[in-house]
Amino acid sequence: MKVVATDKAPKALGPYSQGYVHNGIFYSAGQIPINPVTDTVEAETIAEQTEQACKNMGEVLKEAGTSFDKVLKTTCFLADMGDFAAFNEVYAKYFTSKPARSCVAVKTLPKNVLCEIEVIAAVE
Repeated sequence: MKVVATDKAPKALGPYSQGYVHNGIFYSAGQIPINPVTDTVEAETIAEQTEQACKNMGEVLKEAGTSFDKVLKTTCFLADMGDFAAFNEVYAKYFTSKPARSCVAVKTLPKNVLCEIEVIAAVE
């Protein structure tokens, strides 16, 4: 197993890794919209927060040796299912291969953000 870690995405907020590669598959931790440069949540709207979370995921995917077009499955967490359409608009720009997906509303996310995204991707 190979630990995936990059300073171009937010550091883990707890005792976990940004991701692991095992047998040609990358498993990510969830990415939230923290700006890795300032280590703060600057984005306010669901669109802005989704954009930052996707940028963060892109950096972790790159570090793992893969990319958005190799993502097999995503799990998305929203603080409010009322944000579903706006979330999808930004999400669709990044996940153009339309991987399998689950999207659920949760009561609260870390740092009270509006969204979190995790992925499983092929590494070739």
